[in-house]
Amino acid sequence: MFGRILIANRGEIAVRIARTCRALGIETVAVYSEADAHALHVSAADGATAIGSAPAADSYLSIGRIIDAARASDAEAIHPGYGFLSENPEFASACSDAGLTFIGPPADTIAKFGAKINARRVAREAGVAVVPGEEPTDQSNAGIAACARDTGFPLLLKPSAGGGGKGMVAVYAEEALVDAIEQARREAVASVGNGTLYVERQLTHPRHVEVQIAADQHGVVLDFGERECSIQRRHQKVIEESPSMALSAELRHGLATAATDLARDADYQNVGTVEFLVEDDGTGQNPSFYFLEMNTRLQVEHPVTELVTGIDLVEAQIAIAAGQPLAWKEGEITPRGHAIECRVYAEDPAHDFLPQAGTIGGYREPAGPGIRVDSGIGDGSDVPVHYDPLLAKVIVVGETREQARHRAVGALGEYTVLGVRTNIGFLRGVLEHPAFITGDLHTRFLDEHRQALADAASDDERVAAPVPRRPPDGALDVWDTLDRLAPRRPRRAPRARSGAWWGPRECPRRGLGR
Repeated sequence: MFGRILIANRGEIAVRIARTCRALGIETVAVYSEADAHALHVSAADGATAIGSAPAADSYLSIGRIIDAARASDAEAIHPGYGFLSENPEFASACSDAGLTFIGPPADTIAKFGAKINARRVAREAGVAVVPGEEPTDQSNAGIAACARDTGFPLLLKPSAGGGGKGMVAVYAEEALVDAIEQARREAVASVGNGTLYVERQLTHPRHVEVQIAADQHGVVLDFGERECSIQRRHQKVIEESPSMALSAELRHGLATAATDLARDADYQNVGTVEFLVEDDGTGQNPSFYFLEMNTRLQVEHPVTELVTGIDLVEAQIAIAAGQPLAWKEGEITPRGHAIECRVYAEDPAHDFLPQAGTIGGYREPAGPGIRVDSGIGDGSDVPVHYDPLLAKVIVVGETREQARHRAVGALGEYTVLGVRTNIGFLRGVLEHPAFITGDLHTRFLDEHRQALADAASDDERVAAPVPRRPPDGALDVWDTLDRLAPRRPRRAPRARSGAWWGPRECPRRGLGR
């Protein structure tokens, strides 16, 4: 097992990885940009090093700076989290070249699935059906348009590289095709620097269901059940749950078999997620599923699987990367209960979900049976403009879906984030919508029920308003009095040392030797 791991990420996922490492007795190194000098993930680790200025390209996306930080801190391995460099084959190769273990699949496997066009071909070779569509060899506007006409409308233009819905454009009619191609290519280039596109038929009301798998270095591949991820906005997941209430035992087995067969055929190693679209024939009796993509990293929504299986997926990742066999055999993983995750973003639902920035002026997390919060913020945290606005994830588990849903609604009602607007009220509105309660879910759920959710989109002023430090009439504020009597302990934060590793006397948690 590793003695020290560098976490090449920020926010809630970096905090979450650090917690598992601490439980395993593994020391952790955080990296931080200038904008994150006082961030929670920095003090959550055993040590930290600065890696550059606020723009991600100069810090969290800089392969050279992260490798240098790992070497300087004597780390043995790097955990990439999700996003940033987590699915970058060049980063995985750079780790190997530097004598560091990349906690994820090998570089060639990442490359194999990183390009969506190639991933579709790999799936077909493994005998897994893909969403109907075409992969144009002629990437001119005319070539893509010809494939689009063959596929038929409505359709989706999708970038081969990248993810999160960036560059994905829906086309409903021939007259909009050329403009849509140019828009999709422009957005794909801006997002990932690659304008290669392919065409998929747009299914009418599909469910987005994904299967969590893990594969060790000894040829064993296991599935950990599925997650329902149909509640999406602009192709970005918002609420996820496990298991999916729409799957029969037969369909669940078919999805799990397809996912594990694909992983075996690709000689996959480490944790991964195989994503599918599930659509029935309108009667609900004959559902079909299609391969969508494979994510070669930890997913944002992995906690729902952890809560129904009792398995720490980060621990599994680390063990696999260290060469250990999976601790379970086929048939031993039995999910129990129902889990729901809600992604809390710094955004304004009342104004087209505009991302927010500012300082958290007051913070209180919900607590109670079956409630877990994975957060990257605390009271006084800065929410910078430079990164994804995800603040935290509220995850709940119950014996039944309805119990879990009630717990999620209650937990969100207790969650207080002051100083920036959030989507907490919007999330509660979704959970309390009649169609969500009955499980009538599909990937266009939020679009279809947009008007009904408009009231929730205004969000609670209680959640959004900054904390006043003194009443308007100038009367003495009790908090000012308490501050003078017993000042709050300042947040632990690193001292900028030009990227140097904290020494034993500088680490905010405990000293580490070199």
